[in-house]
Amino acid sequence: MTRNRQKGRSSTLERDVSLNMSNQEEEEEEGEEEGAAAREDANTQLMYKIERPVYDEAVIRSQLLHRKENSSTFRQRLAQRFRCSAKAAVLSFLPILTWLPAYPVKQYLFQDVVSGLSTGVVQLPQGLAYAMLAAMPPVYGLYSSFYPVLLYTFFGTSRHISVGTFAVISLMIGGVVVREAPDSMFYMPANGSNMSAVLDVEARDARRVQVAVVLTTLVGIIQIVFGLLRFGFVAIYLTEPLVRGFTTAAAVHVVVSQLKYLLGVKTQRFSGPLSAIYSVKAVLSDITSTNISTLILGLVCIVFLYIIKDLNERFKKKLPIPIPGEIIVVIVSTGVSYGMSLSDNYKVDVVGKIPTGLLPPAVPEFSLLPNLVTDSFAVAIVGFSMGISLAKTFALKHNYSVDGNQELIAFGLCNFISSFFQTFAITCSMSRSLVQESTGGKTQIAGLLSSLMVLLVVVAIGFVFQPLPQTALAAIIMVNLLGMFKQFRDMPTLWRTSKIELAIWLVAFTASVLLGLDYGLLVAITFAILTVIYRTQSPKNAILGHVPGTGLYCDVDEYEEAAECEGIKIFHSNSSIYFANSDLYVNTLKEKTGVNPEHLEAARKARIKRKQKANSNQKLLMIRVDDKKQGVTHEVLSYNHTAEEQSDRRPADRHSKSDSEEAVCLEPLCPVHSIILDWTPANFIDSVGAKAIKQVIKEYAAVDVRVVIAGCSRTLLSELDTLQFFTGFLSPEMMFPTVHDAVLHCQHSPPTRCYNQ
Repeated sequence: MTRNRQKGRSSTLERDVSLNMSNQEEEEEEGEEEGAAAREDANTQLMYKIERPVYDEAVIRSQLLHRKENSSTFRQRLAQRFRCSAKAAVLSFLPILTWLPAYPVKQYLFQDVVSGLSTGVVQLPQGLAYAMLAAMPPVYGLYSSFYPVLLYTFFGTSRHISVGTFAVISLMIGGVVVREAPDSMFYMPANGSNMSAVLDVEARDARRVQVAVVLTTLVGIIQIVFGLLRFGFVAIYLTEPLVRGFTTAAAVHVVVSQLKYLLGVKTQRFSGPLSAIYSVKAVLSDITSTNISTLILGLVCIVFLYIIKDLNERFKKKLPIPIPGEIIVVIVSTGVSYGMSLSDNYKVDVVGKIPTGLLPPAVPEFSLLPNLVTDSFAVAIVGFSMGISLAKTFALKHNYSVDGNQELIAFGLCNFISSFFQTFAITCSMSRSLVQESTGGKTQIAGLLSSLMVLLVVVAIGFVFQPLPQTALAAIIMVNLLGMFKQFRDMPTLWRTSKIELAIWLVAFTASVLLGLDYGLLVAITFAILTVIYRTQSPKNAILGHVPGTGLYCDVDEYEEAAECEGIKIFHSNSSIYFANSDLYVNTLKEKTGVNPEHLEAARKARIKRKQKANSNQKLLMIRVDDKKQGVTHEVLSYNHTAEEQSDRRPADRHSKSDSEEAVCLEPLCPVHSIILDWTPANFIDSVGAKAIKQVIKEYAAVDVRVVIAGCSRTLLSELDTLQFFTGFLSPEMMFPTVHDAVLHCQHSPPTRCYNQ
């Protein structure tokens, strides 16, 4: 392969699959051999060949690229950005209008009916059970299973998720309401002097309902505002390992909170840091008062539900619909409790009074808001992140899209509007969503039918579930958490794939178990952000070498084919350059290249000093020899005479010193004459990073080492222009579009020695 060579930027390069642009004869021979082999294989291998000059940024800006002129005014651009029709706005706000008019009744209706009934059967017992987690009377779980589901049908964009009560959110709400309305606030003095204080359960529950309702209102407002501000991306900060570690910790909290219902012991509910440990300690200290009837009934329910879930999983392809284990447990345990009078005869705790009908709308008690702001943000973000992750999963599986911002608005409206009807915060449930999708649900008509089924129970037959044992609800909650405990299997996989993500999982789990879900979530998010900073502080750094016969440059320590170009160091760092890592970038550059300007400057000064000393010794020796030949006698001179002689010699000395330094400058201080910074991975640079790069370029210039930059994106170049990077001794001529352009330039245009002097 042949090519013409010119000096500077007029040099041309010729590329095929084996891009050989080195000026070394050995590489040319290897390139010719590989080029011949490539031509022989041309029938089976795609090839491209480009012949062009070596470009730098100055040439690109003056000859190749010219920015488009934007003739539109700011007002026009603003109008264009916000121009949309009223119809498009309505369809975006009410997604049901996009699919309901074209709803294929014959194809979808039967499947949606079956799916809706199946989901409703699961929704009922879960609504009752998760209300216990929220520290509220069970009927409020039914309210929360009706209003939000009904509203999501109109505002949601997912066709398959089942909105309503969920264990993690219910537990977070329960922690807040117990903190704001603990049992200790509602003990009344007994009538008799020897009797202990009596807990006013009705007053306590009423206060807890107020707290939960206000919290739900605030959660809804936050989600609506985030949706209107297009903050749907906020869920990405809850990375998958964080969410899975957090939900596993939540499962631990849920199981611990249900132990007292399973055993039938009376203990207070704890909240805040170490609440799980305090709860276990309280249950174990009172375990001798376990109600055997409650324990036996709970264990039977757990075993039965586990068997049913296992059968549903094994035979899900053969079963037309999953076996509704939860509703079977509710019906059978309610019948047994009523028939055997478990509450009266065996002291088994039951659900108790369930009022018939819906409550009238009421304004929340907004005086409670100040204490709930932090908690509401946590509930809002966790609820949305769980909902959008499951919605995206089903959308990907069934080939449709969901709008994250509209989902935020939908969840916000569900929470905000429903809170006026005495509900607590909701999100989607994984178990119910899987039932809705696996039974053939096609649209949210299935969700609408499930909510109507809950409405039927609330309005007409709610009283039937009054004898339902609380231990049966505890069994339903525990068995539904088995899927979350399977997330412990993540740890071996993460250990093999990403230890940083394993650390996030473990920190999220440990912090949430020990500190509570609110503080644990905050710690987990903070740690996840710190891992991002750590990754920028620990990038992969490498010295690149040219792969003969190609235009590729790879790590010389990793690939044996990569060879360094003589006199050139190519530094690659897999990070952007900003205030947090600019010093690290500069220090690593000096370390990896082995070219430290401070050391070279010290070596230069030492060399000059040695040269001057050698010159002075030689001059002194010549004077002494001359004195001996001429027999000169030395006299003591006056101060003025001596000063005049020294003054006469100074120009000669300065000239000698200048000649000495110039001679030293012309000698290379190190074999490296050029350093190329590969900025291909860099996404951004700030003012601190730009100053650090300018300073290090200046330091290298002082010791005759030229620094150029390659692979810089157009966006990054614009940032450099904004930061006024190209000022003084720096110009766009030092920027090259590719590493190979920079290599050719450095090979054909060696730097001038001491050009900074």
